[in-house]
Amino acid sequence: MAFEPPQRLVKALGEATYEESAAARAWLAELPVLLEQAVLRRELTVERLLVPGGRSSLVALVRQADGTPALLKLAAPGTRPEAEAAALACWDGWGACRLLQGPVEGDGALLMERLHSEVSLRSLPEAKALLEAAGTVRRLWVEPPAERSFETVAERSARLAAAVRAPDEAMRPLVDAALAAREELVASEAELLLLHGEFRQGKVLSGERTPWLAVGPHPVVGERAYDLAGLVLDRLDDLVAASAGASTARRRVTKLADSLEVDRERVRGWTLFRAVASGTEALRAGRRGQAEVLLEFASWL
Repeated sequence: MAFEPPQRLVKALGEATYEESAAARAWLAELPVLLEQAVLRRELTVERLLVPGGRSSLVALVRQADGTPALLKLAAPGTRPEAEAAALACWDGWGACRLLQGPVEGDGALLMERLHSEVSLRSLPEAKALLEAAGTVRRLWVEPPAERSFETVAERSARLAAAVRAPDEAMRPLVDAALAAREELVASEAELLLLHGEFRQGKVLSGERTPWLAVGPHPVVGERAYDLAGLVLDRLDDLVAASAGASTARRRVTKLADSLEVDRERVRGWTLFRAVASGTEALRAGRRGQAEVLLEFASWL
């Protein structure tokens, strides 16, 4: 099955976190064969690849043997498709797309319910999008299944914190504040719920059986405030461009925290840490524009 991998995926796998990974390069070279094998194992027919697609997976629109439309996702090296499959199986279609079949023979492929990939919450006005997002993410916060061990917020944030470096002396106070906030939050964390892990408006798509469903979880177990931080960080370009960006940012934290009955300071703290961690990562990858937006936003908190 000959095809060119989507450029968004190729570019993402070539960034700093992947550039020295022989596994990522080998995976890209083998993608046509891997896709063909995954399709044959599941008796699928490929309609087309989803473009621009994701940054860490190849996504194809397919049909099952009985003609039912579905979506096939092949995960790149370094991702955790088994964890995503376990989370989707736990939710079983409640607030998230339904998993139809997990990886077979360790092929890293997930067969899922097909949603309207071209229609996400980002297509709505911000106030309406935040309302729908809050209603969706609330459904995902459940007790983690006893039979499956997920990464914890403490573990994930520790990995992120280990890579955080101040780009210059002027940024050191902000970076130090973010790392200190993370330490305090982890030390006092009380909740252990299953979280989406990468929740934002673009991860909520229009569906047939219910209006909005989450996709692409990077599941983690911990407190709800961690998930809400990702939502606070959505649509930052518009926020940073606004004349009252700083006050609007703080109002967003308050509004989301209050609407979901989550402690405001914990949402603020996780938002600060995640903004700084993502901003410094973007700098390392050469995405300076994205980094500047994230770090400016963090300074407002």
